[in-house]
Amino acid sequence: MTQTQGPAVATEFQGSTDPECIFCKIVAGDVPSRRIYSDDHAVAFLDIGAWHRGHSLVVPRRHVPDMISGEPSLAEIAPAIDQVARLLMRTLAADGLNMFASTGAVAGQEVFHLHVHLVPRYADEPGLEHLVSHASVPDGELDSVYRQITGGR
Repeated sequence: MTQTQGPAVATEFQGSTDPECIFCKIVAGDVPSRRIYSDDHAVAFLDIGAWHRGHSLVVPRRHVPDMISGEPSLAEIAPAIDQVARLLMRTLAADGLNMFASTGAVAGQEVFHLHVHLVPRYADEPGLEHLVSHASVPDGELDSVYRQITGGR
């Protein structure tokens, strides 16, 4: 069986920073993002390819390729996932929320740094069949959502 690039990518950087990883660059502040949360273990920011208003990613500060590579990391970012999910529901008046993560290219993982998607859902587009939207999101819309979540800070 041939292994895809998923879990095998950048495991040598486990626990530190991968200089080629876009999420490591976002965590470090080298690439701009609309950061909505951070703590000692995790950072959350709006997804620039949002499927729904407020779609956010929660990532560990340390480089972890996925949920199953190296030392377990999902538990250390769980408090951030909880806080961001509650923040999104409260500030965006969402009717529900999907949470998921992919491990490996065959599962749809595109950036090989563990990330958990938090996707606020609204009554006008219910159900899993409406989870993924391929429409692009204008910067102005992302800025508006960011201001709403952060209270304009």
